[in-house]
Amino acid sequence: MGLFLGIDGGGSGCRAAVADGAGRILGRGEGGAANIWTNREGALASILAAAGAAAAEAGAEPSRLAAVLGLAGANMAGAAAWLAGRLPFAAARIETDVVVALKGALGPADGVAATIGTGSVFGVQRGGGVRMLGGWGFVLGDQGSGARIGRALLEAALLAHDGLAEATPLLGAVLADFGGPEAIVAFGQRAVPADFAREAPRVLAADAAGDAAARAIMDAAAAAVAASIDRLQAGDALPLAFLGGLGPEFARRLAPRYGSLIRPPLGSGLDGALAMARGLA
Repeated sequence: MGLFLGIDGGGSGCRAAVADGAGRILGRGEGGAANIWTNREGALASILAAAGAAAAEAGAEPSRLAAVLGLAGANMAGAAAWLAGRLPFAAARIETDVVVALKGALGPADGVAATIGTGSVFGVQRGGGVRMLGGWGFVLGDQGSGARIGRALLEAALLAHDGLAEATPLLGAVLADFGGPEAIVAFGQRAVPADFAREAPRVLAADAAGDAAARAIMDAAAAAVAASIDRLQAGDALPLAFLGGLGPEFARRLAPRYGSLIRPPLGSGLDGALAMARGLA
């Protein structure tokens, strides 16, 4: 009986599961961050820890497993090749974490998946083929993401301080809470995307309360998300799944635009990795 390993690894953690050919889960494991571009050795340790725990619970040797690994950073040059030579599995296929998330959300059906959390990336599946947009990181990409929403908030606060944008209760509160514009600039110099993304819930709450600056930020974010979705739809009317921490917010916000095309995800990225691993048999 063949055994299959699925791994879903990103910047915050790594999950693994071993299943049999019927899809029954026999073992699970977890590990730390698994971005194979930003921290290769750390990611490898997380992957092996998660896979080892899942294999042990399933009573299986890792060397008997056919594995699909969906990992952050796998789209960057050389990262997947570096990892492939260090894996102990019988067979292995390395994909980005976005691909396994799309497969988990859509199954084998055609459709579009919008993954929006700290970062953002978009994918379409047509006839079994997958095409991705975005995923280029905070500095040059991640439009519509939590990190970009938080950055837009701080930029708007500085513009309001300079009299170049309307002062709103939200922007005034941001300036006061940070301790003035100089403190915001200092924060921006040392902040990582997750730090900016922690400001996003504040924007959502202020938008719900009617703050004009928050509304403008969220309207711009929704427009960026819709532009990527429309590009992948390419005039079709494919089912659309929203994933990630901000997925439900954009599903709600864009419901008037996409209506009945919006569907709940069928499963998780780990489900997608396991389904792909069974396809290696």
